[in-house]
Amino acid sequence: MEEKKLAIIATKGSLDWAYPPFILASTAAALGYNTQIFFTFYGLQLLKKKLSLEVTPLGNPGMPMPLGMDKWFPVLGMALPGMQRMMTAMMKQTMKKKGVASIEELRELCIEADVKLIACQMTVDLFDMEASEFIDGVEYAGAAAFFEFAGESDICLYI
Repeated sequence: MEEKKLAIIATKGSLDWAYPPFILASTAAALGYNTQIFFTFYGLQLLKKKLSLEVTPLGNPGMPMPLGMDKWFPVLGMALPGMQRMMTAMMKQTMKKKGVASIEELRELCIEADVKLIACQMTVDLFDMEASEFIDGVEYAGAAAFFEFAGESDICLYI
């Protein structure tokens, strides 16, 4: 039987968008998939040693608001200073209370399961990032290397 493959492109760098690539990759690896995540543009934030990810409630109409805020609090209010930090703290508190693993824990699960974490070399260069900013074990490659793997994948996801 031929090995199944999962290719994921991670492009977002906020707390709420950090979960899908790591949850899906770690689950696929546990199910026996050869899995790679290609981090590009803002997704590179997910590979940093020191994470400072926040939730972005503004412009995210699908985000459930606490206390029914989506019914009585104007959208413009989400732009108030400190709102993003407050929403991030609330999200982290809810996740902890519900027993959801942290991004660091999920990322470590992926590493332990041999998920390949690939940083887009072009984006690293574009943003003048240094390899020392990233966790150990990250590989660097261009889009062509990702397509080589993705072209043979059973599943390819863009997150």
